[in-house]
Amino acid sequence: MLYHAYEMTHAAISPMRSSVRMARDMLTSPLNPFAESYPARTTAAMFEMFISATRRYGKPDWDIETVEVDGATLPVEIDEVYELPFCNLLHFNRVGAEGRNDPKVLIIAPMSGHYATLLLGTVKAMLPEHDVYVTDWIDARDVPVVDGEFDLDDYTDYLIEFCQFLGEDGTRPAVMAVCQPGVPMMVAATLMAMDEDPARPSSMTLMGSPIDTACNPKQPNELAMQHPLSWFERNVIVSVPWPNKGVLRRVYPGFLQLSGFMAMNLDRHRDAHVQHFRNLVKGDGDSAAAHRRFYDEYMAVMDLTAEFYLQTIERVFQKRLLATGMYRHRDQLIDPSAITDIALLTVEGEKDDITGLGQTEAAHRLVTNLPESMRAHHTQAKVGHYGVFNGSRWRGEIQPKVRDFIRAHYDTVGKRPVLKSVDAA
Repeated sequence: MLYHAYEMTHAAISPMRSSVRMARDMLTSPLNPFAESYPARTTAAMFEMFISATRRYGKPDWDIETVEVDGATLPVEIDEVYELPFCNLLHFNRVGAEGRNDPKVLIIAPMSGHYATLLLGTVKAMLPEHDVYVTDWIDARDVPVVDGEFDLDDYTDYLIEFCQFLGEDGTRPAVMAVCQPGVPMMVAATLMAMDEDPARPSSMTLMGSPIDTACNPKQPNELAMQHPLSWFERNVIVSVPWPNKGVLRRVYPGFLQLSGFMAMNLDRHRDAHVQHFRNLVKGDGDSAAAHRRFYDEYMAVMDLTAEFYLQTIERVFQKRLLATGMYRHRDQLIDPSAITDIALLTVEGEKDDITGLGQTEAAHRLVTNLPESMRAHHTQAKVGHYGVFNGSRWRGEIQPKVRDFIRAHYDTVGKRPVLKSVDAA
């Protein structure tokens, strides 16, 4: 009933929102002689705040049309090169850069409530010197129930399948896992190492990932430990209502996840919206536009399948199965010591309030047979969770280290000869 109530409330407010939008447009119209008066600007600002607070935020655009490569501006074509029911693999094709032989990088977006476009800044910084692929996870409410369930093991299988697809040309791709996918990527890399899969990654960069949540636990860790798994299933798992494509699918709704995100930094969001109102009143268009860009992305959320969400709560946060050596993928025990030639870089933010310091670095304790020359760790000062993969310090300090690490180990182990079949005489 919770999801139905949310949808009904949104539908009920729609006529009011349309009326308010019309009134705002009339107040701000250049044909209105009083448009620049203080009462008109204040009223229009209030209307704008109401519209922003009540509208549905759709999936944002990538907004990447060109990229600078060695001083040349090249067009970028975003292609869906591999399709699965719950994820599409996107290729950011730099038209004209095919001969550069740049490292092939799979950026694994988190499936934690936001769309892959949350990594817009990550992708933009990597594009000039890398052949970039991104996992574009699909909103669970848009996946029909006939496509089956999707859990943490399926997520891991997807990552293996993507690596194998990218390795068909004889290369070993580099992978970057941002936040949540750190654990399934470690599991996928372990399985591929155990199988001696020729398409296993050349390097693995984990950024703000909860490998061991016992290290410096933060609010999400504490919330997961406050209740048994049955509490989460009873209180936050609902069925998708009609007329969505995924009607009757059991999900953890994106709007509940967003409420949790907002509650963690409520004062900061309140202050940001108060300042936005003031900027609207005084006509500071640049500041208002920057606010809209951030919240257009932040407020756009997607549903997660119930089985994926509940398994993540149990395996990653409550039982810490990977960190304690008890993680099983479809009954196969995961032993990260099997990783011997997949270079590992871990990145953390000093002020991360979601994944505490040490949680990502813990990955190094698991890969006991990986040479020291193939591992590195970086803690970025003065950044929080999102600053690890977005913003000025990501572009200026973190990304160069990630770039150099990928290049060093891609050149060393990232390429292998393509075996060609020989016809029998």
